[in-house]
Amino acid sequence: MRNLALGRRFDGIMAWDSFFHLNFDDQRRMFAVFRAHAVPGAGLLFTSGPRHGEAIGELHGEPLYHASLAPDEYRSLLAANEFDLVEFVPEDPNCGGHTVWLARRKQDG
Repeated sequence: MRNLALGRRFDGIMAWDSFFHLNFDDQRRMFAVFRAHAVPGAGLLFTSGPRHGEAIGELHGEPLYHASLAPDEYRSLLAANEFDLVEFVPEDPNCGGHTVWLARRKQDG
């Protein structure tokens, strides 16, 4: 994910239950990757933690790293990378408690 360079752009990008396994700096750098792969008007859907922090969870008995930036930093990163925030739902009870972000890449011009 960190080094993704497909050489094409898409109408939508989804980073569900994946993006938050990257460390803080790698998450920050991912917004340029999202921008590079999104056509104008493309949707971006991702999950994060509800607040800044790190945690170690467990999956099948193995430790699993989680990190999240603060919501204000995600908002700034979206704006700096030509995405408008459409909706932010922290710990959505209708979505298994996920913190969900939906953004749209700005149109050219």
